[in-house]
Amino acid sequence: MRLAPLGIVCAGLALTAASFASPTAVLFLGNSFTFAAGSNVEKWRPEFVTDLNHEGIGGVPALFKSFTKQAGLDYDVSLETHPGIGLDWHLQNKRDVIAGRQWDVVVMHGYSTLDSAKPGDPAKLVSTTKEMADLLSGLNRKVRIHLTATWPRADQTYPETGHWHGQPIAAMAHDVRAGYEKAAATSPAIKSVIPVGDAWIRAMETGVADPNPYDGTTPGQIDLWTTDHYHASTEGYYLEALMVFGDLTGRDPRSLGDGECSAFELGMPAAEVKALQQVAFDQLAAARKVKAAPATGGAPMRCTP
Repeated sequence: MRLAPLGIVCAGLALTAASFASPTAVLFLGNSFTFAAGSNVEKWRPEFVTDLNHEGIGGVPALFKSFTKQAGLDYDVSLETHPGIGLDWHLQNKRDVIAGRQWDVVVMHGYSTLDSAKPGDPAKLVSTTKEMADLLSGLNRKVRIHLTATWPRADQTYPETGHWHGQPIAAMAHDVRAGYEKAAATSPAIKSVIPVGDAWIRAMETGVADPNPYDGTTPGQIDLWTTDHYHASTEGYYLEALMVFGDLTGRDPRSLGDGECSAFELGMPAAEVKALQQVAFDQLAAARKVKAAPATGGAPMRCTP
């Protein structure tokens, strides 16, 4: 099919290069922290995304896709995930799958303690991040990579068996963030570290979320963890997705409004949605990633494909 020359007016509409632009191809690489294990988000709206492993997962990528659709943005979102692993596993087992397309944007993270065998040690994350960045840059020299600095685990902080036992809950978040900052320095293709863990700590410090699920949840506060105190709750994954959305698009998460359809379908109260959107905005604005925009209102709506 031949396209009309640029500038030709057809049916009163000027055709421009933007009219034929392809959607931005986004790949999410991760583990259970991306596919949203332990929550209703895992199998929510899998039709919104392409699961390269054909497991019917929606997860955080589906939330991100939903947010971008509501914001009028065009993203083609895929995911490649596997439980309990770091980037080394993807490199060893899924290199061909990852190399099946030239990705415009990649959002990725490693194991939750930086190294499953050596908690708190960023060495493996740093080396495998560089290797993955080299692979992705070889597919598309203009690829933009974003690293997700994941949340602190309550089960690694409060029980005596945890690596961060005896320290504040913020300590793990800060150590994980520092590890990702080191990893980000290994490649010019890496454009940002998305501070999801820092957003969790902000939610706790501002009274939005409870910092210790082992002593019960304070009335009026959100438990960002699920029952294993390791993975996230629906609200925890929602906050993660808001942070990814704001970082990648530069849009104020509050502009989605407390009637945002994804949260409505997942059964989240409007007050929780508003509070989490505010936390995400504050964290992103502190890093000058977003500027304030008017929030939308109105009744909740169903998300549409």
